[in-house]
Amino acid sequence: MQEVLERRVDRLEEALMMLAYQATKTEMEVERLSKEMKAFKDEMRAFKEEMRAFKNEMNKKWGDLANKLGTIAEDIVAPGIPAVIKKNFGLEVEELSVRRTKKLKERIREYDVITVAGEYVFVVDVKSKYRRQHLEEFEKAINDFFEFFPEYQKYQLIPVVASFNLTDEVINLASSKNWLGLQMFGDYLEFVNIDKVKI
Repeated sequence: MQEVLERRVDRLEEALMMLAYQATKTEMEVERLSKEMKAFKDEMRAFKEEMRAFKNEMNKKWGDLANKLGTIAEDIVAPGIPAVIKKNFGLEVEELSVRRTKKLKERIREYDVITVAGEYVFVVDVKSKYRRQHLEEFEKAINDFFEFFPEYQKYQLIPVVASFNLTDEVINLASSKNWLGLQMFGDYLEFVNIDKVKI
């Protein structure tokens, strides 16, 4: 009987030791996993911060690029205007100014290109991609033009919408307002609706 009892106690001790060993092993595993999770969280936090900084930098670069595209359109269109006016109207350009801004009381107007040739003043609105809503904005600017620049009142006003590529919709709407459409063709500019506009 004593021997049976000792065997049972031995087995119980072994079982308890195994249990203690398993508990210690599990505790060490949990601790290891906890450290790995903390390291993973730290890495994710650093990654998110890097992504946020990258996104901010990309947004800034896209903004800079969009602004540059706007000035590229003007920088390409403005130098070509004297040649296209000479070709189509036989007139020499006497004055050409780019990005003219004027404040009148609390209102400000900016005109991309103002060109004087003969008895005409060409007011050119340049967009890298011209859309329908730009026509509405330009119409307001055209209606205010002589108020902001009364020195041009002796000239006949010719509004011009200009872009690298004008859609048929924009060309038709501009023509219906008796405005010229100016577009890039290869390395030169051309009025695309001069046959539909009365000047």
